[in-house]
Amino acid sequence: MSDWPALPIFVRLSAHAVVLVGEGEAADAKRRLLERAGATIVGEDRAGEARLAVVADDEPAAHRLKARGLLVNVVDRPELCDFTLPAIVDRAPMLIAVGTGGVSAGLAAAVRQRLEAILPAGLGRLADALHAARDALRARFPETAQRRRAIGAALAAGGALDPLGDHDGTDVMERIAAGAPPRVEHIRLRSFDPDDLSLREARWLAQADRVTHRVGVPLAVLDRARADAVRERIDAAPTASVEGLTVDVAPMESAA
Repeated sequence: MSDWPALPIFVRLSAHAVVLVGEGEAADAKRRLLERAGATIVGEDRAGEARLAVVADDEPAAHRLKARGLLVNVVDRPELCDFTLPAIVDRAPMLIAVGTGGVSAGLAAAVRQRLEAILPAGLGRLADALHAARDALRARFPETAQRRRAIGAALAAGGALDPLGDHDGTDVMERIAAGAPPRVEHIRLRSFDPDDLSLREARWLAQADRVTHRVGVPLAVLDRARADAVRERIDAAPTASVEGLTVDVAPMESAA
């Protein structure tokens, strides 16, 4: 696994000072971005009030601010940046940030545009509705694992609350409580390389509540399942799932 160029985080800037240095189109764009996040924008003379700074076309100012202990973003100069600003898909309260560590802002923007076309406008309403239903969900599903399975099933592809569907944020509790019937999905390996799993098979493993497998299924494949999924080695493929999603994995030489 390659190292990340940076750790993505979301920083709450409401009522916090951020230094902005520079003029022109690039500085204006950063100003709009910071204002939308609720930041109080100040000049270099008030750097003592801030922890972050954004600099456009003023490398000496960037070095001065770094020397004062601020984390600095320098427009179009990734080698000078302590942090980078991503392309943002806004489905408030859900925000999707796309970044390349400053390598290619154009690529990040292109991916953002694709996501804008894919993600429905009502995604934020769904997030708000799920937040509002938290107490009711805890009461309906007091066990954490049971609650996680119910929410996961509703949010899965094709589920009652599929995030890529069009929702108005109503009846969230009822749709989750209705649940999905228990089911078994079978995977017959084509190789011992987990990267040869199909997208659908990888999704099944990521969503599985229980993973059954035969002797000879490599650990690298089983590791594609959630860490809290039950794993069980059995001699024959199951025909039914007691609860949730069971994914059965057979090696190449075995029938699923």
